[in-house]
Amino acid sequence: MSCWKYWPEIEEIAETLEGLGAENIDHIDELNKIDIEEVKKQLDRIEVIAHDKDIDFDSAKHILDNERMNKALKLIRKFYLYIGARLETENAQEIIDSDLDPDEILNKFHFYERYEGLLENESKLAKFNENKTFVFIGSGPLPLTLIMFRKKFGCKCIGIEIQPEVAELSRKIIDKLGLSDGIEIIVGDETTIEDLDYDILMVAAFAEPKERVFANVWERVTPKTPVLVRTYSGMRAILYAPLTDKQLRGFHKEIMLLPIGNTNNTSVLLRKIE
Repeated sequence: MSCWKYWPEIEEIAETLEGLGAENIDHIDELNKIDIEEVKKQLDRIEVIAHDKDIDFDSAKHILDNERMNKALKLIRKFYLYIGARLETENAQEIIDSDLDPDEILNKFHFYERYEGLLENESKLAKFNENKTFVFIGSGPLPLTLIMFRKKFGCKCIGIEIQPEVAELSRKIIDKLGLSDGIEIIVGDETTIEDLDYDILMVAAFAEPKERVFANVWERVTPKTPVLVRTYSGMRAILYAPLTDKQLRGFHKEIMLLPIGNTNNTSVLLRKIE
């Protein structure tokens, strides 16, 4: 099916987001004043388009590679990144502040079901068990990936977070969930892995800048180490720019698993090329 029918709607969504306060997209204090429900409404519309199974990869490229659509996609992707960070932070703070069961609050996270799909895919890419140490670069304010892998497989989990205040927030959540004995959050960037012993490495979809991150990872991993990455493919790439061969130079794509259900990320297993 042709993707042309979506062009007017994508541009309309971008115009609506711009009207909500695009000029504040790089100023979080101002952006947080925006009605989040209205932003979610617009991003829900774009996700309907992103999940259209009738649009094949070749058709999707007509939108992704078109100069006319570039401005709209750039704005949509910025809001998509922002909404994810804001929802994670709000859920994290609710867990910390509430007297209710923290697991119950965590399970209500807007994207929780999608993480279950990611876990199902990514557990096929490497052997997670209680004897393995799993490191995740870019764990964020709500370290749901680490929490779910720890609960399901019992592996030791280490998150690397570059922002100290975000790392401290996630430590509080882990403590509230009673998982501090199996999950550790370290402040640092991707070069921090040089000082760690681990069996499986994962790089978050939002870890930036991509070329620097993967160049540093390449220098520090062995060819035997499974490196898992999250990217976007097909029409889902309208939500966030996909990884490129240039960014991943020095790595071989061994396995790629497309998203399950409403999950947005394509899961990829990389191996370092010597």
